[in-house]
Amino acid sequence: MQDGPRALHPLRILAALDEAKLKALESDADFMPRLERLLAAFDRAMSPQEGWFTQHAPKHAALPVAYFSAEFGVHQTLPVYSGGLGVLAGDIVKEASDLGLPLVGVGFMYPQGYFKQRIAPDGRQEESYQRLERDFAPAETLRDAQGRPLLLTLQLPGHLLHVQVSRVEVGRVTLLLMDTDLEQNSPWERELTARLYGGDQETRLLQEILLGIGGARLVRALGIRPGVWHANEGHAAFMMVERVREKVEAGMPFPQAVEAVRAASVFTTHTPVPAGHDAFPFGLVEKYLAAYWPTLGLDRDRFLALGAHQEPYGQAFNMSVLAFRLCGRHSAVSRRHAEVSRRMWGALWPDRAPGDAPIVAVTNGVHVPSWIAPEMDALFQRHLGDDWAARHDDPALWKKVEAIPDAELWETHLALKRRLHRFLLARSRRRLLDGRSSPPQVLASGALFDPETLTLGFARRFATYKRASLVFRDPARLRAIVCDPRRPVQIVFAGKAHPADEPGKQVLQDIYRAAEDRGFAGRIAFVEEYGLHAAQHLVQGVDVWLNTPRPPLEASGTSGQKAALNGVPSLSVLDGWWAEGFDGSNGWAIGSPEPGPDGDERDAADAADLYRLLESEVVPAYYERNGDGLPHRWLAIMRAALATLTPRFSARRMVKEYIDVLYRPGWEAVGAARSAADIPDVASAAARGGAPQGQAAGERAKDGPRGAA
Repeated sequence: MQDGPRALHPLRILAALDEAKLKALESDADFMPRLERLLAAFDRAMSPQEGWFTQHAPKHAALPVAYFSAEFGVHQTLPVYSGGLGVLAGDIVKEASDLGLPLVGVGFMYPQGYFKQRIAPDGRQEESYQRLERDFAPAETLRDAQGRPLLLTLQLPGHLLHVQVSRVEVGRVTLLLMDTDLEQNSPWERELTARLYGGDQETRLLQEILLGIGGARLVRALGIRPGVWHANEGHAAFMMVERVREKVEAGMPFPQAVEAVRAASVFTTHTPVPAGHDAFPFGLVEKYLAAYWPTLGLDRDRFLALGAHQEPYGQAFNMSVLAFRLCGRHSAVSRRHAEVSRRMWGALWPDRAPGDAPIVAVTNGVHVPSWIAPEMDALFQRHLGDDWAARHDDPALWKKVEAIPDAELWETHLALKRRLHRFLLARSRRRLLDGRSSPPQVLASGALFDPETLTLGFARRFATYKRASLVFRDPARLRAIVCDPRRPVQIVFAGKAHPADEPGKQVLQDIYRAAEDRGFAGRIAFVEEYGLHAAQHLVQGVDVWLNTPRPPLEASGTSGQKAALNGVPSLSVLDGWWAEGFDGSNGWAIGSPEPGPDGDERDAADAADLYRLLESEVVPAYYERNGDGLPHRWLAIMRAALATLTPRFSARRMVKEYIDVLYRPGWEAVGAARSAADIPDVASAAARGGAPQGQAAGERAKDGPRGAA
């Protein structure tokens, strides 16, 4: 259940040690002091007094943040993530722990996780699912006072759904992960949380009811009193509805309950494509929630209006619209994405000018300790200071990279390239020994890669808008670039296509066939079964990170940020985070930031610019050597990437921004509620976020939502 060798699993390593080996370690004069130092450092890190937040916490911030997400990517041994959304959530959780931010994550323990990828001989992606071996999962089942598994129940039409909960400790942060794989449930209900993003619309709706309503009830059942509730994407939007229900049940009028919930709620949208936001037919919502909305004091029409949105096929219940209407603060994941989101959702605020919707930009960042290569960490300790990791979001710190000797920086980078090369060879060898590789497949696995050759990396979900095949638009021109006898180029690809995304699968197959093509001389590779472990090797070991989405469809992207903190510059379209990260010295920009042609015409123009940059700028800079054999011009670009991007695009900067921009108003509202006998004066908090049209709040709610967009 992981993407790296089985030996990488810590619990498997411990299970494999016999008693004699453990006894030997107990008397090992080198091992025991190292273990004691490690445990002491861990105890210090887990101390409530440690961390930035304890010194900078705003008033009322002792109440935790409840962070709801459909996936969390914290480690390859816990495969409950599929891609960028989950990896970002995992990085947020880890950074919250580092800073000392009180946060609890709520999500799912998928017994089958996301699918395992295998590439067939014809290049087609094949999916399989493996059950999580719970004995080796870094999680424990929550139990009651009698030691029995703690079970929640959720009322579905005609029967109860039973839910068990696992706890995962990520530093000082706890994840609460729900699943329905219990004997008390029917076979189809046991499969409800079996895997990420599986099943039909009905399954998806039930998952989101469980995440939002069930997750909120779980938080309450455990006695957790959040000051802020954060929905990571619209999947968790029912969490706000359940909290409105609680307040109505306690006697608060519905409009006032909505305002109180909005004051303490945050919504982050990640999707700049309208079709990427979950929307369900009214009839399906009615099937499962008809008995629920009377507990809110609503009838059918007023409840459905909370999420009503005009989809291409007609009116539907849109989960992002529901989240916008019930949250007081809304964020996008980059400046460009915020601009796109304001235009996309602006009609929800008809009293505001176009493009002035209250959606702020908090650009994504990455958890530096998780993604920094050990070799780079050692280099920074020598030249930036032993405490560089604790100060990595300070731009002044990174001025010191100028003092790192060229030879030392280059040798460190070459060590990472050689490690990537060994990783590719090891995977190729495993496939060969398993009898799963023909000679063309060995070629496609990167077995012929040379660690001295300029290497580009492209790794992400294979959705068509990400244009993984853009570099193949002119195969003859690309062949001339990669097969240049004096200045060759290698490109390594990795990623998965959603099982239901046939166009994405076709793009993947086309690239795999190119990797098998002898005409490219083994200089195109595809890494099967991409995950966190493979991602670390790629972002640390390539020379250039390639990213070619069709603007403006890249919300943010974080893989290039992970590469940058290892000194790897990006060659990317000016979209997502790169639109604000590129400064002319720290990488290369493909195409123009200005609006231009769409579709095939845009693809042709961007491909031509990509080839031009490779031929005239990237390749010459890499292979330009002085008498000492060092690429000094290239090293200057690496330094610029380190100095300008690492502090700005770290999860530390991002989480601090969450605290200042998104969480502080919620904590203030909680303080106001306490001083007003739990009847909060949230007028100012509501005014900061603005009430979207259709929001059943205040006087507007008397007649129900009006004409949702």
